[in-house]
Amino acid sequence: MLIRLHIENYAIIERLEVNFSKCLNIITGETGAGKSIIIGALGLILGERADSAVLFEKEAKCFVEGTFSTHLPAVHTFLQSNNMDDTEEIIVRREITANGKSRAFINDTPVTLALLKALSSQLVDLHQQFDTLELNDSDFQREVIDALAAHASLLSEYQAVYKSYMETSKALEGLKLDHENAIKENDYNNFLFTEFEEAGFKTNEVEDAEEELKLVSNSENIKTVLTNIYTQLNNSDQPLVPQLKSLNNQLQNIKDFTQALSPLAERLHASYVELQDIADELDTLNDHINYDAEKISFLNDRLTTGYRLFKKHGVNSTKSLLKVKDGIASKLDKVISLGDEITAKENEFEKLKTQASQLAAHLSKNRQAQVSSFEQKANKLLIKVGMLNAKIKVAITTGALHIFGTDDIQFLFDANNTGRFEQLRKVASGGELSRLMLIIKSLVAKSIQLPTLIFDEIDSGISGEAARQVGIIMKELSGEHQIISITHQPQIAALANAHFFVYKTSKSGKVNTAVKLLTGNDRINAIAIMLSGDKPTAAAFENAKEMIGVA
Repeated sequence: MLIRLHIENYAIIERLEVNFSKCLNIITGETGAGKSIIIGALGLILGERADSAVLFEKEAKCFVEGTFSTHLPAVHTFLQSNNMDDTEEIIVRREITANGKSRAFINDTPVTLALLKALSSQLVDLHQQFDTLELNDSDFQREVIDALAAHASLLSEYQAVYKSYMETSKALEGLKLDHENAIKENDYNNFLFTEFEEAGFKTNEVEDAEEELKLVSNSENIKTVLTNIYTQLNNSDQPLVPQLKSLNNQLQNIKDFTQALSPLAERLHASYVELQDIADELDTLNDHINYDAEKISFLNDRLTTGYRLFKKHGVNSTKSLLKVKDGIASKLDKVISLGDEITAKENEFEKLKTQASQLAAHLSKNRQAQVSSFEQKANKLLIKVGMLNAKIKVAITTGALHIFGTDDIQFLFDANNTGRFEQLRKVASGGELSRLMLIIKSLVAKSIQLPTLIFDEIDSGISGEAARQVGIIMKELSGEHQIISITHQPQIAALANAHFFVYKTSKSGKVNTAVKLLTGNDRINAIAIMLSGDKPTAAAFENAKEMIGVA
């Protein structure tokens, strides 16, 4: 609950502090005194946007601090998981500088606005006049029934499965699209692969064929040269190899006479051996080189095929061409593998769909179980708050799976007992929506486990017995929740555990909002004024005493 609210330099508030009761807190005051401004300041520590335009003194800092007390495990888990001091009293502070910069703190730890909102959503439910529009929202209506069904863990389980179901559905659609595209290309890829298979190129074959073709095409010239060289080395009138052999023998005979000749003899012998080896290899090579018209034709055909495929696939080597072939083979294999993947993904999809459908059916059953009780309780309360002929009805229709199950939930309303129920936004007035919101929140209060509920003039547009019944509902709510409510209704103010009066003062030519806790005669006087105006009658005083319960 909110123990204390401290505000400095906000709008027309120079400085004020309010210590709230743990039960029903009522805030009253004349229109324009600053009641809603206090709620606006409270909104800052609940994570709403800040603006330097709200500064009372433009050169000073705005400061709003709230002290909360709670035993909710979720709140303490939040503090621990975000490395904040886990204390029984939680201090939330918001500061706005003159240049418009805003800072937020939880237990003196600087935090982001997102973290501040995350914490405040577990501490306070702030209902303002415009929030009645939420009643027209189907998500809000579903949340009401879900809160009554108390199946948050089941809903979380369903949503986890539904998320996987949708991700699998998206993946399956992607696989099917890939498969469809692959099939469209499959015939052409088969043609290309067959072309490669028929060509049958091996590694470096085109490059080797180019070299071989040069050799075979020039075989006559090459043989002439090789024959001439071999002849000069071995078979001419004065062949080099035999002459070198004779010279080598002569040097071998005299090498022992001086050490200087020995290395020369070795070098000459080596030269002889090398030339003899060259002659033999030239002769062997010459025997294997022959002009072969059939071979030339074959090589030209292979090169023509190779060059055509090079051009077709934009490559310039056999290695790159074979890489293209491997890529086409992979595409052909992909058609088969995609089919297998699709089958597996379809099985996964159907399994998740079944699981999600079962959980959604459980959610629907839980929701349906709450409808009758909710309608009966809400309709009884409608009578109490002065809507004698009004009735609310919950319509649940089932459709396709979505993030919240298969249900579409609509609150239907009949304001005048016509028997015709229509959507709230079409038939309910602003005042009716306000009372409906209070009724609904009173019914779900136990389920939502929020320590503090704040109502900003939720009783607008009602009076008399209806206002008293609204007050009774708030009073009953305050048995388990802290209630803070701004009201103009004396019937509601009379039920307060703590009655705060907001008023204006003037200081140094500036209007300032102040708050005081009313007790005793001050409280009686305030309620008497609410009953009959600035100059209450004796009857109004007596009526005020009776409403408060003062003898």
